[in-house]
Amino acid sequence: MSYEGVNSLNRKRLINEFCNLVSIDSPSFHERMMADVLKDYLSELGFDVYEDDVNKLYNSECGNVYGYLEGTMEGEPILFSVHMDTVAPALNKKAIVKEDGRIESDGTTVLGADDISGIVAILEALRSIKESGILHRSIEVLFTIAEEPYLRGSDAFNYSRVKSKEAYVLDLTGPVGTVAYQAPTVFTIDVNIQGKASHAGFAPEKGINAIAIAAKAINKLQLGRVDEETTANIGKIEGGLATNIVPDACLVKGEIRSLNHDKALAQAELMKEIFTDTAKELGGTCDVSLFCGCIAYEVEKDHNVIKRFKKVCNELQIEVYLEKTFGGSDNNNFLRHGITGIVIACGMNQVHSCSEYTTIEELVRITNITKELMILPVN
Repeated sequence: MSYEGVNSLNRKRLINEFCNLVSIDSPSFHERMMADVLKDYLSELGFDVYEDDVNKLYNSECGNVYGYLEGTMEGEPILFSVHMDTVAPALNKKAIVKEDGRIESDGTTVLGADDISGIVAILEALRSIKESGILHRSIEVLFTIAEEPYLRGSDAFNYSRVKSKEAYVLDLTGPVGTVAYQAPTVFTIDVNIQGKASHAGFAPEKGINAIAIAAKAINKLQLGRVDEETTANIGKIEGGLATNIVPDACLVKGEIRSLNHDKALAQAELMKEIFTDTAKELGGTCDVSLFCGCIAYEVEKDHNVIKRFKKVCNELQIEVYLEKTFGGSDNNNFLRHGITGIVIACGMNQVHSCSEYTTIEELVRITNITKELMILPVN
């Protein structure tokens, strides 16, 4: 198989870089080795590099990595962002390149294309621009920590450092050319139900069954697709010590997503009320906590950030697909801080599973798109 250059990209370097970065362990909150490598790369490319101290907030290994490269053409700077962490199982990953161009893991771990495919696209685009001497916009990059556990890195980042008003977040599944212009609010719900323990054989009437409270409450909930914009799920239940003991405690965890923030909040509050009232009804108590992982947004389809992406894809003869997504990303936090961004597909498939894969051609396509976005003159 040949990896010879095409469209001024170094395909062999791109694929080798992908395989090398896959081999670096970077589970959420443990991205130190990845951050050090990326900081060195950015410095070599001429960036002013800064690592923040959000690690102190999360007691993690490192902070977010930010870089700024002064442009050689006029125009506002533009931000490109990816996350450094990977979901479990993420230790001892290895990329295997097949003869047909497919790249996958050995089946015992995730591949890490989420989000290493985005990282290598940015790096190779920058190297290609530097080596060819092409004029480019002022470029900002943000490599975040702990995106997978509800965007913790980007949530704590100090955005006063960012100069860009528009962003491209390389963190979406689907064919390259796909754009997510709308994303949901996500709430998690944690329910701690307290009953009363008793012997299940000799004195069951003296107990208050916390699992029974949970079951009755869950039976009252509308789960799955609540409406066209909203979903609700109970994903985890823990409780009980033995079959002969009336359980005095039960933990329930769930999630609510909606493209409409008010609907997500209303659904979360409704579920909280149902658990609380059911516990009271059956003689127990209930403590419910809600956590908002991200807030919904929608970018207008005629916004410049989308029109510019379409223009680049048209020039590269790549079909564009505008979609809504039920997945959150760092872009949710960018919109909260006045940065209008879109999330673009970057060659990741079957993510969050050991069947995750990418392909050489998709990595080349997203790298070409990224490069063209960096050098496209401002209208």
